[in-house]
Amino acid sequence: MVDPALAQVTLDGIVSTETLLEALVGILGFALLAAGTAAGAAFTYRWYSGTEIPEGVAVLAGVTIVALWLNTQTALQEAIIGDTGLTEPGTAVYTVAAFVASAVAADGGRRLGNYLARDVFAVASPRSIAEVGQLVRSAGRVVAVELPDQIGDIDGYDPVDDAVKEELAGQTLLFPRRLAGDELRERLVARLERDFGVGHVDVDLAADGTVDYFAVGSRPAGIGPTLAPGTVAVALEADPAADASPGDAVQIWTRDGEGDGSGGGTARRVAGGELRGTAADVATVALDAEDARDLDPEREYRLVTLPGSPDAERDLVSLLRTVDETVTTVTVGSDDPLAGLPIDALPVLVVALERGGESGAASDDGDDSLALPAGDVRLAAGDVAYVLGRPDALRRVTERILDRGRERNRAPDGDRAPAPDSESDGAGDRDGDGRADKYSSADRDRNRDREPEQPRER
Repeated sequence: MVDPALAQVTLDGIVSTETLLEALVGILGFALLAAGTAAGAAFTYRWYSGTEIPEGVAVLAGVTIVALWLNTQTALQEAIIGDTGLTEPGTAVYTVAAFVASAVAADGGRRLGNYLARDVFAVASPRSIAEVGQLVRSAGRVVAVELPDQIGDIDGYDPVDDAVKEELAGQTLLFPRRLAGDELRERLVARLERDFGVGHVDVDLAADGTVDYFAVGSRPAGIGPTLAPGTVAVALEADPAADASPGDAVQIWTRDGEGDGSGGGTARRVAGGELRGTAADVATVALDAEDARDLDPEREYRLVTLPGSPDAERDLVSLLRTVDETVTTVTVGSDDPLAGLPIDALPVLVVALERGGESGAASDDGDDSLALPAGDVRLAAGDVAYVLGRPDALRRVTERILDRGRERNRAPDGDRAPAPDSESDGAGDRDGDGRADKYSSADRDRNRDREPEQPRER
C-alpha cells in the first residue's frame, strides 16, 4: 500500500500534486483573462474604426494583463504557486506556460471579439440602399446618383479594366442635396477616382442627379507611353553621374578591347539619348531604335551628361500624365460641321494643325503643318487638328455637339447669312457654347436702351 505522504510528491520530488493542480488552474485562469481582454479590445477597435484589430495588438493586450497580474502577485507574496520559491525552476516553468497559454488564448479572443462586433453592428446598421433611403431620404437631405449599366471609354485615354466597369455598372452613390451642379459633379468624380481607382471620368449630370453621359479612362503607366515613335528604352550597365536625373541628355561611350580584359583601346561614342532612370550602376536610357542595335548587353558603358535642360516635349508628356487634359486628333470631313469654323470657336486648345489637300490655306501659306495656329484660322475639309483639353471638352468636339449648339443659336436670325469676315461671325457664330451669341444679344439690347436718349443728347 502506497504511503499517502508519498502520493503528494511527484516522481522527481520537485512539486506536489496539489501544487500541480493549482498551477493548471492558474494557467487556465490566465488564459481566460487574456482571451477576455483581447476580445474586448477587438470589439472596441471594430466599433470605433470599422476594421479588424491587428493580431499583434490584441495578443499584446492580453499578455500584458497577465504580466501585470504576475508582477503584482510577486510583489505582494513570496511565492506565486504554492510554496515554490520565486527562483526555483517550477516557478519559471509556470510563468512560461502561463504566457504561452495567454498568447494563444488572446488570439482566439481577438477572433471572437471581431466576429461579435461585426455581427452586432451589421444588425444595427443599414444593410441595403433601401434602408439607407428610409433613414436619410425621408429628411430630403441626399441626392442619389445612379450610374448606367453601360459604361463607355473616353477617347484619347487608356481603357479601364472590364472588372472595374462591372463594379461601377449600376452603382448608386449618395451625396448631400445642398451640392450644386458643378460641386456634385466634382464630388462624384473625386469619389470614383478615390474608391474605384479610375484615372479620368467624363460625366454629364442633370440637376436632379440623373446621369446623361458617363465614360471612364485610366492614366498611362510605365515608360512606354512617354517614348516617341522610333525610340526605345534600354537598361545599361554604366556609371551615371551622382546628380544625374531623368531628362538629362547623355552620350554613351565605350572603349574598344574593354570586353577582353586588356583595358586598352580607343574610346568611342556609341550613341546619344536621354536618361530616364538610375538604380546603382544600371541606367535606363531612351535612344533611337537603330542606335540600340549597336549596344552589347555584355559590355559596360560610360555615360557623359551633356549641358542643357530637359526637352519641352518630355516636360509636356510628363505634365499630361498628372492632369486630366490629354491630346487627341480630330479629322475634318468634306461635309463636317466643323468645316469653316475658326480655331477660337473650339472649347479646346489646338496645338497643331495639318492642312489637308482640300484646304486652300496650305497653298497660300506654303506650310502644311501649323504649330499653335492663330485663332482666326478656319478649319477646312481634310484638315487634321491635334487638340488638347479635358474629356468633356474633347467629347463636345469629337461628337460635334459644339456645332449643334451653334446652329441653335443662329436660328433666331432667320435667313440672314453673316459675312464670313465680319466681327459678328468671329464673336458670335464662332462660339460653340452660344455664349458669344448671348453677349451679342445683350449688346443689341443695350443699344436699344440707349436709342431714346439720343434726342435729349442733341
